[in-house]
Amino acid sequence: MSGGVDSAVAAARIAEAGHDVTGVHLALSANPRSYRTGARGCCTLEDVRDARRAADVIGIPFYVWDMAERFHHDVVEDFVSEYAAGRTPNPCLRCNEKIKFEAVLDRALALGFDAVATGHHARLENGVLRRSVDPGKDQSYVLGVLTREQLAHAMFPLGDSTKEQVRAEAARRGLTVADKPDSHDICFIADGDTRAFLAERLGTRPGPIVDALTGEVLGEHDGAYGFTVGQRKGLRLGRPAPDGRPRYVLSIEPATNTVTVGPRSALEVTSIIAERPIWNGPIDEPRGPLTCSVQLRAHGEVYGCRARVTDGLLRIDLDRPATGVAPGQAAVLYDGDVVLGSGTIRSAS
Repeated sequence: MSGGVDSAVAAARIAEAGHDVTGVHLALSANPRSYRTGARGCCTLEDVRDARRAADVIGIPFYVWDMAERFHHDVVEDFVSEYAAGRTPNPCLRCNEKIKFEAVLDRALALGFDAVATGHHARLENGVLRRSVDPGKDQSYVLGVLTREQLAHAMFPLGDSTKEQVRAEAARRGLTVADKPDSHDICFIADGDTRAFLAERLGTRPGPIVDALTGEVLGEHDGAYGFTVGQRKGLRLGRPAPDGRPRYVLSIEPATNTVTVGPRSALEVTSIIAERPIWNGPIDEPRGPLTCSVQLRAHGEVYGCRARVTDGLLRIDLDRPATGVAPGQAAVLYDGDVVLGSGTIRSAS
């Protein structure tokens, strides 16, 4: 129970259905005051109180589990090291994978519980992960990294409802979080300034910003970790491209600390290589090319594609070009609204 409306209604639904439910809030920081406040995160002091009040209204036991050390190692340190390596991680996806459905699930099973239930907007039918009926709130993408074993011990009670229906139900049940704003920001970056957060941990690392078309050095940056593929704002080049069009980050090379920029058209890719493929859907690893669709960012576009596994790598050929494909993000494969599997993007061309 994060302290938000979704997990509160999820808990209420499964308790009403007759399950033996215990509410658990995760303490993810040794100093919760350093995390976001004002209902912007999911692990602040306010969130603890909101979660406890919701459990009291539902009438279920409530505990706080200290996961701060594990969260710091598996999510925060991973976030920093991924940026240092020129990749763009998704910390919410990593939290689902390493904390909620690994650390928490392991402890829950050891204590005799059967499953971990969350307020994610996704459906789970006969062990198969599907998109939520609310496309605007669908979170199957950030759950696409879970294994079949993890999904076998998961419950997502909200997948058949829209967010508006969940809020209305929360109000009917007397849950004070009915109108609480959704969290959108990275919970462990208190002021939302990702670049400053990384600079504090990685230090200043000046390097060149290079034009991909001419090879000209256009400017200097304080750290390549402050950029991501597809970024347009914040380049601070001081002069436009010859054609007057904006430049975008095309690549980040941590070895030389070089950020390469160019026109939007140079961002287009049709081929993606992803590592660590996971097949968690109704089919096993395909022996040949698989016609399906792929989502490359949370709430991003969906592209028709053909996917195959070669030498342990997932190779994806898109039916049309995609832009802003960043190494470190997940590529989640779908058959309609059914999740087939996923991989972590290594490169794109």
